Amino acid sequence: MNLKRIFSAFSGLILALVATPALADTISLDASDIGTTYTFDYNGFKDSTEYSDLSSTMTVTLTAIDGDTYSFDYSVENTTSGTAGSRVSSFGFNTDPEITDAAATGSYSYATLASSYPNGIGAIDVCFKDASTGSCAGGGSGGLTTGQSGSGTFTLTFADAVDSVTLGDFYVRYQSVTGINGVTSASGEGTLTSTTSTSSGTQVPEPGMLGMLAMILIALGLVRTRSRRSSASSTGMTPAFA
Repeated sequence: MNLKRIFSAFSGLILALVATPALADTISLDASDIGTTYTFDYNGFKDSTEYSDLSSTMTVTLTAIDGDTYSFDYSVENTTSGTAGSRVSSFGFNTDPEITDAAATGSYSYATLASSYPNGIGAIDVCFKDASTGSCAGGGSGGLTTGQSGSGTFTLTFADAVDSVTLGDFYVRYQSVTGINGVTSASGEGTLTSTTSTSSGTQVPEPGMLGMLAMILIALGLVRTRSRRSSASSTGMTPAFA
């Protein structure tokens, strides 16, 4: 067994894992996450068909926690490309625990609770929209058209003060879609692509990645121990350990 070669392979794997942290599409937030920015990339689909030209991105930053209220900055960009055009009219997600109120400013300054998104998504806890409509599904004529970006703030209020909250199932709504045959509106599902802390300016590994790193280090130790024992057995010597 070539210990040097094994050690080199494990080292390369460790460096690759640290450089590319594991990400999750659900984020849990508490006071330690104030100042952390989460970036999501959204696809575009209608019914069961995904359209690669429909896309958008969003960043969300937890800015403050005040008792029962969590405050955020957001930024959305409509990155629809190719021959397609679209208007991102809203974004939304689910919360745990459930919220009792929400408010927003900026490009999406209207909030709706307990509504639904089409295309098989169904119930959603909150969405932020470009217009005062009764549904998250659409309406109005504002939002961000292809190539545009916008920003603002939003707050989530809970029934009582909570130590932490979980946000998940991130979606956007596309309307005024052009350039795709038979499609005038669609939805998009968000994938978390990076988590950046302003205190360090670097991506933060998810807890699962830290556990995997620990397992690799343990495996490395076992390989080195076994190699020492094998070497000692072949020479008839008793291995010495520090």
